[in-house]
Amino acid sequence: MQERQAQGPHDGRPPLLKAKRKARLTCRFTTGTIRIEPDGRHITLPRIGRVRLHEDVSRLRALLDTGQMRILSATARLHRGRWFVSFQVEEKHQLVKVARPNTAVGIDLGIKTLAVLADSDGVLGEEPNPRHLERAQRQLRRAVRVVSRRQGPDRRTGQRASKRWEKANRARNKIHHRVANLREDTLHKMTTRFAREYGTIVVEDLNVAGMGRNRRLSRRVADAAFGEIRRQLTYKTRRRGTRLVVADRWYPSSKTCSRCGVVKAKLPLGTRVFVCENCGLVIDRDANAGHNLAALAARTTGTGVAGDLDPVKAESKPRGADHKTRSTRPRRKAGTGRAGGRIPGPRAGKETGDRQQAARAQLPLW
Repeated sequence: MQERQAQGPHDGRPPLLKAKRKARLTCRFTTGTIRIEPDGRHITLPRIGRVRLHEDVSRLRALLDTGQMRILSATARLHRGRWFVSFQVEEKHQLVKVARPNTAVGIDLGIKTLAVLADSDGVLGEEPNPRHLERAQRQLRRAVRVVSRRQGPDRRTGQRASKRWEKANRARNKIHHRVANLREDTLHKMTTRFAREYGTIVVEDLNVAGMGRNRRLSRRVADAAFGEIRRQLTYKTRRRGTRLVVADRWYPSSKTCSRCGVVKAKLPLGTRVFVCENCGLVIDRDANAGHNLAALAARTTGTGVAGDLDPVKAESKPRGADHKTRSTRPRRKAGTGRAGGRIPGPRAGKETGDRQQAARAQLPLW
């Protein structure tokens, strides 16, 4: 009797099992009994049954009872050593008016101070940087040292990790998970507070990847999570119907005087106090940048979400660069030059270089 193997849907090969160490342990339920119990501390899932929760979800149960929310599916997954269940719901969302809808605020992100706020009313505020990873460095160094002294796994020889290594590795991962949870809690509370209070929020388009390449600041930049702050502000302002303006990456917010508008040629990163030689203004560097960002909101009428600023008027490009590109390239005739081509004259190289320099000069304006 001949055996048949199940063929794959694409390449004709038999399906392979998914490796447990590479796959995320997760399971999604779309049918069956999926409900939150009336006490708010238990849920019921198909084939699993009644499970007790670590936190109280009475608020979700109240929304279900009033008909404002409906559960579509449930997903159980193992994350950081703990089992979580997440619900995909359909909720009737109502826009809530923010506290100060006519006020714009400029937020300057930094490392020494996580956020410096300057609103259009002239009020300054600061959000201190908790530096969760830096505070946990002492415990983390000790945990890493213990892990390095244990017998770990080796995929080349097939050697399995010892029990003591697994125990030390769990202790090290527990420190990383706690730091990540503290950071996530801090950022969510801060961005939610901003989105609830101001009608317009202005932030900078920071080159976070480039800042992370600095070996002196990479760890602090990663701990501050500038990109995560902008991501949360983007969807939270859209959810509340407010406006998020993202300033251009080359906008000189720190070099521009917030009183007279004079732009400095250079301002080193170590100079923390801005001094204007024109009007004599002496102000903190971050506070000056916050005032300039708040003033930028008044000059912007677009939505500003994810960099959607006012459209810039198109200027004519030199040497006919604003003309439409030809759809098909004409066939070149072989000449007496190298490789069957024609050797360009000395002027051709200068014109090409001039054209490239003009293109580089116009890139920040596009």
